[in-house]
Amino acid sequence: MLIDVKGTSVLVTGGCGFLGSEVVKQLSRGGSQVTVFDNLSSGRESYILGQPGVSFIKGDLTDESAMIEAMKDVEYVLHLAALPFIPDSYYYPRDFFTTNVNATIGLALEAIRKRIKRFVYISSSEVYGSAKYTPMDENHPTLPQSTYSVSKLAAERVVYTMHREHDLPVVIIRPFNSFGPNITQPYIIPEVVNQLINGKKDVKLGNIHSRRDFTFVSDTARGIIQAMITDGINGETINIGTGKSVQIRELVGIIADIMSHEPSITIDASRIRPDDVETLICDYSKANRLLGWSPTVSLRHGLEVTIDWIRKNGVAIKTSFRGWPATYRGSFDNNFAE
Repeated sequence: MLIDVKGTSVLVTGGCGFLGSEVVKQLSRGGSQVTVFDNLSSGRESYILGQPGVSFIKGDLTDESAMIEAMKDVEYVLHLAALPFIPDSYYYPRDFFTTNVNATIGLALEAIRKRIKRFVYISSSEVYGSAKYTPMDENHPTLPQSTYSVSKLAAERVVYTMHREHDLPVVIIRPFNSFGPNITQPYIIPEVVNQLINGKKDVKLGNIHSRRDFTFVSDTARGIIQAMITDGINGETINIGTGKSVQIRELVGIIADIMSHEPSITIDASRIRPDDVETLICDYSKANRLLGWSPTVSLRHGLEVTIDWIRKNGVAIKTSFRGWPATYRGSFDNNFAE
């Protein structure tokens, strides 16, 4: 579904990442001039190579001069750059706040100075914590259960306050669990697929009883771009998700069926998060009302596309830090990218 963005100039932070690269692809196909700013700590430049109208600047948001240079000729900012993997935040809380909060403040201040037309901040459904009711609308209590989700909520509060104080034209997007190709982190779907591809008959996982709302990456990216171009929504917070959930145990069954495997599941205590969110189910009625957005890709079809991509490309996970202490990255060791 092509969105016409001809004549726009857009900065996409984190544009070489999983979700960012899909946003860049859709912007490019829609006719936008796109500047990608990414430090390549987990993203891959190859994910955006050859896209018409796309230029790449390697840099870190904590480098103020590099960030200002990246914003020089743009009208819109889509801010996706972040440290995103929840278990990593347990070990590196300061890094998560430096990147996810402090760097966001710097970016927002420059956006105010340059009078950017729209600043879209990509948050996370994790800011809600486990569901108190379902489906979860934007008025659901925000009770984050990890350092990562606290950092995302803090950045939300900052950019919204800047909207109130300085007229920052911000829209906050809360995507529920996105999945698809161009994998950069060991999330649950590539984790399961990778174990099965490597011939594991016994899939090792943590909490298999939690429920998640999985949205295919192209749908999530389309919602982000609609938030960029839709008039009259400054200051709004908008959920992006399917309104359907699946238990992780059930998800394994669907993946195994697509791959023609019949694995057993073993609970690996080292993979269980200290305060895991049990249930996330999106109410996307606000996105539908304000953006005209609704999901188009089913879970099974999205999984088929993702599995096919993994079979062709493998899963090579970069790291943002040195010396990972967590065993959940072990299944990726054979494909580890330095």
